[in-house]
Amino acid sequence: MRWVVYGAGAVGGVLGGRLFEAGHDVALVARGDHLRALRDHGLRVASPEGTRTLPVPAVAGAEELPRDEPMVVLLTVKSQQTHAAVDDLVRWSSEASTPPSVVSVQNGVANEGTLLRFFADVYGVCVMMPTGHLRPGVVEAHCSPVPGILDIGRFPGGVDDTTHRVARVFRSAGFVSEPRPDVMAWKHRKLIMNLGNAVQACCAPGPAADDLRERARAEGEDVLAAADVPVVSEEDDQRRRGDILQAGEIPGHERTGGSSWQSLRRATGSIESDYLNGEIVRFGRLLGIPTPVNRLLCVTAQRMARSAAAPGTLDAVALITGLDEVAS
Repeated sequence: MRWVVYGAGAVGGVLGGRLFEAGHDVALVARGDHLRALRDHGLRVASPEGTRTLPVPAVAGAEELPRDEPMVVLLTVKSQQTHAAVDDLVRWSSEASTPPSVVSVQNGVANEGTLLRFFADVYGVCVMMPTGHLRPGVVEAHCSPVPGILDIGRFPGGVDDTTHRVARVFRSAGFVSEPRPDVMAWKHRKLIMNLGNAVQACCAPGPAADDLRERARAEGEDVLAAADVPVVSEEDDQRRRGDILQAGEIPGHERTGGSSWQSLRRATGSIESDYLNGEIVRFGRLLGIPTPVNRLLCVTAQRMARSAAAPGTLDAVALITGLDEVAS
């Protein structure tokens, strides 16, 4: 079985590197300077335990993959990149001897539904995995000895043989992973947590940023409850995490912000907020419920991404003042 990690950034690079070290047949899909660095110098995985350079095969797209062997595609691109990845995978799989199973190892909750339009066997993973990617060819795993928790379930629900196989493979690479028939309820809890990503990316840290983050999450909790969407409790999420993930310093690497912060830092021109905060906005519009906080964060994050603004440069006080003035 070949494991195709489609998107070799922070999460995908660490996951692909660990799978490769565990002896699995892995191919990374990357692009641009990152792809060139992977091909020329190998994948450098930095962690509190040290930095390893791994000769993981890397390709530019699905067209470079064989079509005559079974594959599991681990989709690790940002949500705004899912449609482009699907287009590439559909062209490749139309001539493949065996349709691939596609596993969404992504934040947000919209990717699995998109994948199901094109692939019969779709799985979701609740990703708890602090990672970083700021330089071509280099990814960072901030937790050690366990790099992440990757619980998996079939979409829209249930488990099957593939669910158990993928969980076993994740565990063989050092991750904590369990099959979960209700994985989307876990992913919706993670969505609530990720509503603060745009705040961290855009705003300077401080009490006002903390307040804005809590407003976004409270708004999300209310909207998902009104939509009757299953969401595991915050207490269950905390029990699952426990003390499994132990963050440590990586010599020679600064500790950075989360994935949205990194998008602004790398000046990629895009950010995932439309599929995080935007998911709450979408539900709110369907239900006729105002979601001003998450809408403001969507607009603000997208504006900063398009203008290549540096992360953490906005004053959260000004954003909150604008919200309060509109509300009054």
